[in-house]
Order: sequence, then structure tokens, then C-alpha cells
Amino acid sequence: MNRDPLRLQAVTTLPDQSLHLVFEDGFEANVRLDDWIANTSALQALADPALFSQAHAGEWGTSVQWITDELELGADNLRNLATEQAGGIGHERLWVWMHECGLTQQQAADAVGISRRMLNYYLSGSRPIPKTVWLACKGWKAEQTEAKHKPRRSRTMRTGVVAAHA
Repeated sequence: MNRDPLRLQAVTTLPDQSLHLVFEDGFEANVRLDDWIANTSALQALADPALFSQAHAGEWGTSVQWITDELELGADNLRNLATEQAGGIGHERLWVWMHECGLTQQQAADAVGISRRMLNYYLSGSRPIPKTVWLACKGWKAEQTEAKHKPRRSRTMRTGVVAAHA
């Protein structure tokens, strides 16, 4: 049976509005939430240490909950944040890149020269995204943006250039 990389097994609160997370696939990380709490009005109640200390894994391990059905954070978002805070490339960056570029999974895989299966491993968070893949995504997007903004020569202009060289 495959272990779900986005399902939590355990949650422990730490000082400074941090959590220690253990995911089903064995990935463990400490994640700081102080910036999210300070900058997100829906999370500002978590500034109260008594409430923050009540964090626990939600039903099915898909979230961290403080107040059931009222105050929780998705395990997928926390996994992404933990990866980013550790200096890696979170799986949500690929989803955003695909959305911004209007790409299907097959188009995205072709754009950066990987198989669709490997892309799905990255999108699901079950494999870390290599920096080379992320750089290929950024390069592809830059190339597409440049091509859209490059001035196109008119047909008469091209004909004139050819005639001048004849």
C-alpha cells in the first residue's frame, strides 16, 4: 500500500507558533506559521497560545484543526509550506505555473522534457521537485512571454527585405 504524502499522522505544537508535522509517507518537518497568522485575518485567533496549543490532526489526516469545521489548515498546504521553508520547491508552485500558462498535464510535461508520470509524482508531493525542473518551468514561461511580446513583421515588410537582397 502506498503512503499518502499529504496525509498527516501526527501534529505537535512547538513554541513560536510552529508545528512539528509527521506525514504518512515518513516526511517530518517543523513549520512556522507566525507569518500566516500575522497576515491572515482568518488565522489571527491562533495568536492566542492557549488556542494554538490545541492543534491536532483532523479527520483522515487531511488537515490540522484547532476548532472542528471552523479553524483548520489543509495538510497539503502545510506540506508545501514546510518544503518551501526548508529551501525546497513546493508542489503547489507547479500547479500555479501550469494554471498561469494554461497547460494540461501532458503539455506541461512536454514543455519541460519529463514524462507525465514524473510530473504527477511532483504534483502530488510524493517526489521532491528538482531545481532543474523548476528552472525549466521558469525558462519555458519566460520564452513564451518573450515570444508573445516580440514584434511581428508585416508581410509587405518581409517582401521588401527579400526584394532588397535580390
